[in-house]
Amino acid sequence: MAMEAQTAIKVVALCGSLRKASYNRGLLRAAMELSKTIKGMEIEYVDISPLPFLNTDLEVDGTYPPVVEAFRQKILAADSVLFGSPEYNYSVTGPLKNAIDWASRPPNVWADKTAAMLSAGGSFGGGRSQYHLRQIGVYLDLHFINKPEFFLHAFQPPEKFDSDGNLIDAAAKERIKAVLLALHAFTLRLQGKCG
Repeated sequence: MAMEAQTAIKVVALCGSLRKASYNRGLLRAAMELSKTIKGMEIEYVDISPLPFLNTDLEVDGTYPPVVEAFRQKILAADSVLFGSPEYNYSVTGPLKNAIDWASRPPNVWADKTAAMLSAGGSFGGGRSQYHLRQIGVYLDLHFINKPEFFLHAFQPPEKFDSDGNLIDAAAKERIKAVLLALHAFTLRLQGKCG
C-alpha cells in the first residue's frame, strides 16, 4: 500500500479549444478514461474558459482574481500537465496561451512539472502547435516528454471521432495510453521515485 501512495501522480488536463465538441478535448477525455487502467495516475480536467484575459491591472497587492488563483492552485498541486493543444495559425491557441501566462505570473507554478501533449487537427494533426508549446515550456521550466509524440489527422478516413467529439479510434487510444505511461515514468524519474 505504501508503494502505491509513493508512485501516485496527479495530472491536470488543459484543452486549448473552448468548443464543447472539440476533438482535442475528446483526446483528453479518452486519456482520462485510459488513465483508470494505469496504477498511480489520476487526471483532472481543468477548464480554462473562465479565465479573464491576462491584465496585470487585475493583480492587486500581489493577489490574483479568485478564478485565476483557483486555476493557479490546481496547477501548483499537480505533478504533471497534459495539454490538448489544437493548432491555430501554426501555433498554440489564444485561450491556452492566456492560461499559461496567468500561471507563469510570480511565482511561476509551472516550474519543475512534467508535461505531455496530445493534438488533433488537419494534415499535420496539430503538430506545429506542439513545437511552440515546447519552446514556451523551456522558459517556464516545464519538462515535456520527448517520446512518444501524439498527433492525429482528425479528418482522414476512417472516422476518428463521433459527433460529440469523443475519440472512437482504437489505435489512437493505444497511442494515447503509451503517452500516459511515458509521462508517468518520466514524472517518477524526475521526482526521484524510481530508478
